[in-house]
Amino acid sequence: MRSGTYHLSIGTARADALFASALQRSDEPSAPQVRQAIAAAIRAFGTRGCAARVAQAYGEHPGDRGAADALGARGSEGRRRGG
Repeated sequence: MRSGTYHLSIGTARADALFASALQRSDEPSAPQVRQAIAAAIRAFGTRGCAARVAQAYGEHPGDRGAADALGARGSEGRRRGG
């Protein structure tokens, strides 16, 4: 069976890349560290590879993404503020 088309928004791609990165919430990363981790993950895995890692980890339990999403939102706050 062929899966449906998956359209990645830029925000979703960044969140997936952050999840796929080595960065941990306990590291309490700064906004520049988050941006660097996102860029490194996209270089290493590509946007589809990052999305695949999220799907693999949370495919059966999508509600568990809350912590990863919270870290992604926290990292993007600095981008909106210019930090």
